Amino acid sequence: MNIVTQNLLIEKKSKFYSYLFNVNNEEEIKRILLEVKSENKKATHICYAYRLKIPFSEKAFDDGEPSGTAGKPILMVMQKKDIFNCLIVVVRYFGGTKLGAGGLIRAYSKASSMLF
Repeated sequence: MNIVTQNLLIEKKSKFYSYLFNVNNEEEIKRILLEVKSENKKATHICYAYRLKIPFSEKAFDDGEPSGTAGKPILMVMQKKDIFNCLIVVVRYFGGTKLGAGGLIRAYSKASSMLF
């Protein structure tokens, strides 16, 4: 895997491992996601978002988190910074305390922002 940068955020005992990858196409993205999933089999959620410039494509994935609380905040970080050809993956290990929708949005946004 071609990790550009990585970080760890801990919120109420949940661990959010964030990773930034440079990517050029959806095939690379699929390969990276398979590797991340195989290395984090005990993770509660593996959420991600990506943006490609040519052809333009962007996607956000919540992986079981409440709709719009994980993938969308990750994608919004990339949109605000106007960056393309990157994939951000945030791997969450649940710490036993529910964060609520607002807490999840803040945690996934912060974990993604910390990569830049």
